[in-house]
Amino acid sequence: MRRYILRRLVQIVITFFVFITLAYFLLEAQPGDYGQIFLSNPRLTQAQREALRATFGLDRPVHERYFRYMRSLLSGNLGISFSNYPRQVIDIILERAPRTLTLFLTATVVSFTIGFFSGKVLAWKRGKTLEYVATVGGVTLYTVFTPWFGLMMIWIFAATLKLFPIGKFITPTLWREAPIEATRLFQRMLLTVLIALIFLFFWLLAARRVRPDRRRPVQWLGALLALGGLAAYWIPTGLTRYILDILHHLVLPVFTLTCISFAGTMLLTRNSMLETLREDYIMAARAKGLPEKSIRDKHAARNAMLPVVTSFVFSLAFAIDGGVITETIFSWPGMGLTLLEAALTQDIPMVMGGLVFTGTLALTAHLVADILYAYLDPRIRYG
Repeated sequence: MRRYILRRLVQIVITFFVFITLAYFLLEAQPGDYGQIFLSNPRLTQAQREALRATFGLDRPVHERYFRYMRSLLSGNLGISFSNYPRQVIDIILERAPRTLTLFLTATVVSFTIGFFSGKVLAWKRGKTLEYVATVGGVTLYTVFTPWFGLMMIWIFAATLKLFPIGKFITPTLWREAPIEATRLFQRMLLTVLIALIFLFFWLLAARRVRPDRRRPVQWLGALLALGGLAAYWIPTGLTRYILDILHHLVLPVFTLTCISFAGTMLLTRNSMLETLREDYIMAARAKGLPEKSIRDKHAARNAMLPVVTSFVFSLAFAIDGGVITETIFSWPGMGLTLLEAALTQDIPMVMGGLVFTGTLALTAHLVADILYAYLDPRIRYG
């Protein structure tokens, strides 16, 4: 396994630099001089324009700019954003990428959990009325036009029922006298949640050693301790109303994405389970007299997870692609909306930064999926 991971890491590095090279020269090949968009201010003198072009490196040949960019990339410097001058691209990514990852990670985990368990039950109870109704509903949600569905969710739950905000990340009037910036608070929220999840992960691992009849209460105890730790940390700070405001803005986008995403996971799980149930080892398990629930969960569902897990990992990697649509509809200031605005204004450094972010996630997802395959299916071995 170690040799395989090392080989895959080398392949990932080579693929990443090929991807960045192709993206860079494709962007450079587009017609027009994108530098003129930011240098055409009539109040600038010719000398000032030339100084700005030199600052952005626009006075150099294409190949020289490419090697300069690659050297900067290796040192962690993605350049300066034209449309957010003088902010560094890496600073903008560090500010807005967590918002995109939080939005899509939450929606993906919820939709994966609901979709997997519902697809598992539908395949096990094949031929019932519930299966037909759920399948038709799943196909409808899976093929729905995302912009229309998002606007309908806003119209119903935000504009009509007024249960949620129409869009944005925060309520500006609430944050006028806030003692902390929204970005800093959001980052602290993510850090504390990450610590709580790590604690819960190790707690659940330890709970596997407990007797089966006592395992479930121990697992629930760990979840309560994690939630209690979060409450004990945040309530004394007096920032709970600002936290609730951010979460309030997060609910509707997550709900919309979950409705769309869970259907695909449910249908994929159902089809994968139906194929798995025809395998010989399922018949052997039934011949041994094992309980039906054990056959469904420990034998059929575990092997049916392979394509579902692949879809889950890749959906996380390409979250920024869906974010372009979703974040635009809900005005969520994440990487998707940032990438769209950068493309419209020909902010090439910002576009390249978004592609670096996307490429890194996608290639990492491929490696994680391969490792998960070996973990979920003992028959898979890498040399």
